[in-house]
Amino acid sequence: MELPEPTATASPLLDDVTGALEALTAVLKQEDDFRILLRHVCLQVRHAVPGVDEASVTLVTGEKPHTASATSVLVADLDGDQYRIGDGPCLEAIRSGKIVRTAVPEATECWPDFARGAREAGFGSFLAAPLVADEHYSGAINCYGRGSDGFEEVEGQLLELYTAAVEAVFRVYHRYVQARETAEHLRTALTSRAVIDQAKGMLMAIRQVGADDAFAMLVEQSQRENTKLREVAERFVARVVAGGVVP
Repeated sequence: MELPEPTATASPLLDDVTGALEALTAVLKQEDDFRILLRHVCLQVRHAVPGVDEASVTLVTGEKPHTASATSVLVADLDGDQYRIGDGPCLEAIRSGKIVRTAVPEATECWPDFARGAREAGFGSFLAAPLVADEHYSGAINCYGRGSDGFEEVEGQLLELYTAAVEAVFRVYHRYVQARETAEHLRTALTSRAVIDQAKGMLMAIRQVGADDAFAMLVEQSQRENTKLREVAERFVARVVAGGVVP
């Protein structure tokens, strides 16, 4: 029994999505600037989804949407029109949690002000996907096409696939940022502990007191001056090393 030949129509499209995601993953490995990552999300969606001429990423801070990145000022302004109006394909995707596909004629009925501005800017088709990575990153990926016949269902599916992968990338990025912050806090804590122990040891030798008494002296001066204990210890160590008078 012969197996049926695999369909060839979807393969090139999936290859485009795969290539875009590989490029995005490469950026994640090389960059730790979230703005650069967002920029590449916009650039790569044009490779992942046929018919996309410009793209943007909307992120929601609190309940306020803003355009975090865009391939042009033109689409960033069109996003801004939606925010001011309080409606549009981008905001509809965020509210509904579903892919929004529309063209100028349909958009004119739902969002006439936005559709008029988009038409004047030379765009005729719109595609938006909700973006929900975690509690820190949510919003939408917005696609603008100059064609007037709208995006097909398969193109919406490709955007949905791409967006799901972007959400995973954002989650990885957030974990990386958390790990980096934890490492930085640990480094600061270790540095602080080291200089405090150094100051305590100097006080023990100079004043001939025990460890607890030496630490109490540092704490007392920190409270009296309303200064962090680490800063008091650093200043004390520097004064002793320089041969200054010990208080």
